[in-house]
Amino acid sequence: MEVPQCRDLLARRCQPEPVGRWDVRSRLAHFALVNYALPKKRLVPHIPQDRFEIPEFEIGGRRLAMMSAVPFLDLDFHFPRLAPFAKFRFAQTNYRVYVNDRRTGEPCVWFFGTTLGSHTVSIPRWLWRLPWHHARYHLDCAYDAAAGRYQRYHLTADSAWAPAEIELEDTGIPVTTCEGFGSAEEAALVLTHPVDGYFRRQDGQLGHYAVWHERMRCTLARPRRLNFGLFERLNLLSQDEMSRPHSVFLCPEIEFLIHLPPHQVD
Repeated sequence: MEVPQCRDLLARRCQPEPVGRWDVRSRLAHFALVNYALPKKRLVPHIPQDRFEIPEFEIGGRRLAMMSAVPFLDLDFHFPRLAPFAKFRFAQTNYRVYVNDRRTGEPCVWFFGTTLGSHTVSIPRWLWRLPWHHARYHLDCAYDAAAGRYQRYHLTADSAWAPAEIELEDTGIPVTTCEGFGSAEEAALVLTHPVDGYFRRQDGQLGHYAVWHERMRCTLARPRRLNFGLFERLNLLSQDEMSRPHSVFLCPEIEFLIHLPPHQVD
């Protein structure tokens, strides 16, 4: 996209939105974005090609697609209009591919699924057929607000569906540019601000939900240990490739608004 087009679309996505009856608010802590660049052909079997285009980016002299693992800690997951005082805390990891919606031409994400560190995961699985799976999490994260960087970032997820280990070194350097993108606005629009997410429901139908959040301010991190069982099981990345992400961003805390319920789409 051209810079003015990216800037305008990003500005629209950052405009505050009203809270619906079923919507959820949650402050997300220890938000990490572990991005991988890989050949598009590996992703094609997993993405509905009639609805979504897999964009490619000029990275390291090659045209490559992109996907990510996104771990974080929900600090106060709650329904502000239905039950504002009932708040839940759990860790979560989303696995997603950066795609374009062929109907609008706009960037969005395709979710392989999610692991959740709470047995309440059975509720959205049953109620909305979400591809969510249980995991047992351990987090060892320490953020130094004065220095503006993490002293420690280590997370593990014990899951039959998607085991993971993430250990990062925070540089404290703000993210300003990103290889493969023509501007900071384009990188933010694609990587940190895809507000529409699509997924394959457990009944095989296509599902959708949307989120809202303010512009995300991130720092660059370096990988120490990275392992994502899902990416290896789907033959998307080798162990060696997993250790060499395209980029890793860290955001200590940001509030999300999740528009619910998810709905089935044609």
